[in-house]
Amino acid sequence: MAEIIKVYKEHLPAMRFIGKRYTNADRGKDGGYGYKWGEWFENGWFEELEKLGSLENVENGYLGFMRCNGSDFENTFEYWMGLFLPTDTEVPEGYEFIDLEESDAGICWIKGSDSDGSIYNMNDECIAEFQKNNMGNFKSDDENRAYIFERYNCPRFTQKDEQGNVILDYGIYLA
Repeated sequence: MAEIIKVYKEHLPAMRFIGKRYTNADRGKDGGYGYKWGEWFENGWFEELEKLGSLENVENGYLGFMRCNGSDFENTFEYWMGLFLPTDTEVPEGYEFIDLEESDAGICWIKGSDSDGSIYNMNDECIAEFQKNNMGNFKSDDENRAYIFERYNCPRFTQKDEQGNVILDYGIYLA
């Protein structure tokens, strides 16, 4: 069973998210994007982006970056895979980008098994924790879309503990 073990505010600089965008139409048979992650690793797309540089003083990792308008989820949901990079990073052919302003983000560390999927279904619990910790004012863009991300940090997500659990970072941009 997944549980939230840490909640905090992280300051993020202005940066460029570079990756590939998917929609609800790209979901796999299981309703998720796991097969797309497989494509990323098979095709070396993360390695290609890692060659572009890195951000200083920012916890990083592979990202599942989401944005959507909560009042029209079905038509506005986007799921991106990629990396946070410096603002002036040139975007390679075949990739897209989102320029992000300097902001704070609420972060939850979700501990659990990645094999049973429970760590990926904690959105409501994280939102409740942010609100409980005075981080309930979520930023939205000019299309009323919230910016949410899953950060697969190394070593938190890549090294299992004695019980086989990992830690997934769940973040949301704050206003």
